[in-house]
Amino acid sequence: MPSASAPAAAPRARPRPAVEVADILRAHGAAYRHTHMLSRAQRRAMRDIETCRTAALGGHRETCDTCGAERLADNSCRNRHCPKCQTLAKARWLAARRAELLPVEYFHVVFTLPHALNALAQGNPRVIYRLLCRAGAATLTTFGRDPRHLGGAIGGTAILPTWGQTLSQHLHLHCVVAGGALTQDGARWITAPPGFLFPVRALAKVFRGKYLHALQRAFSTGHLVFAGSLTSLADPELFAAWLQELRQPDWIVYAQRPLAGPTQILEYLGRYTHRIGIANSRLVDVTDKRVSFRTKHGKTTTLTPVEFLRRFVEHVLPPRFVKIRHYGLYAAAHVDTKLAGARRSLRAPGDTNGITETARPLHWEELLFMLTGRDVRRCPNCAGQLVHVSIVGLSRGPPSQAR
Repeated sequence: MPSASAPAAAPRARPRPAVEVADILRAHGAAYRHTHMLSRAQRRAMRDIETCRTAALGGHRETCDTCGAERLADNSCRNRHCPKCQTLAKARWLAARRAELLPVEYFHVVFTLPHALNALAQGNPRVIYRLLCRAGAATLTTFGRDPRHLGGAIGGTAILPTWGQTLSQHLHLHCVVAGGALTQDGARWITAPPGFLFPVRALAKVFRGKYLHALQRAFSTGHLVFAGSLTSLADPELFAAWLQELRQPDWIVYAQRPLAGPTQILEYLGRYTHRIGIANSRLVDVTDKRVSFRTKHGKTTTLTPVEFLRRFVEHVLPPRFVKIRHYGLYAAAHVDTKLAGARRSLRAPGDTNGITETARPLHWEELLFMLTGRDVRRCPNCAGQLVHVSIVGLSRGPPSQAR
């Protein structure tokens, strides 16, 4: 419920998408599960999205304290892969990250795995994803400690998306990196040169070396599984030859200072933090035979429903896999010590980015109002206040029969 101090003019409510990923799953999900081998996490994600905000998950009944009108509100699935379920979690995450920013330049660094690793990732997602997160952070940390560059402890946040604009497999790691480092004794902040962090080609070489070394170690310790077209790679000599082929091409690393400041890149990365693959707003048309959605530069991609679902579930993460990681100064163990030391060295107050801390955390209804203009506690009939009355139990009917 918005507070009394909120502006009288509410933000305009955003229209709900005409079609959603949930609609595609309800129409084609059961048949897809019947004909495809899926992990438990993939099946769980599909069923959660199908039933999200339907009577199948239960809900609660509210009554207006003025006119007595009743409303049934269905529960959300809260699955981290759901396109419509994580908006509030993303908003809270962004607010927390903005509050941690130092008054320095920030850089956007992207580490990309070659597509030759895609097939191996499909059978070993947890290993391949974990190595990508670790190799990217280790590469940045190595350059930060090198006295030829900064010579201190750097810090940042890394986010792992596994998809491209067309939902194809594209394994890459986005990093937001502070432009500087804290000396080992914590007494001084070393500022990076304006507009420059580390040499990109050197980053790419070190990243490639660290990743392939870790991949060889995963093979030697028996942590990789080979199946289908990759069965032959279980042979140590063939695997070593394959790794040698991966060492030949240049790997892609991108690094640039966000022109509009760190908040811009945080907003950009917010698209990847609390969902997978595609937002409902990108869907254009859904029929029994095709799914069309928008990509970059006004283009549209059209897939069959089966191919759309294949690409979508491919990006479901392994259970309990952490896709957002903080390293260096921003690691949980260092926020109260090293990050605080960097803030003192920069003579930065607790609020360095124009963010005013509220006296209390916003309730989800208030946050939703700020984001969408929807005041879910107001009666649609008389504008009275809706009061929670009772819990509605789970429905035993299939998702297609739910409201």
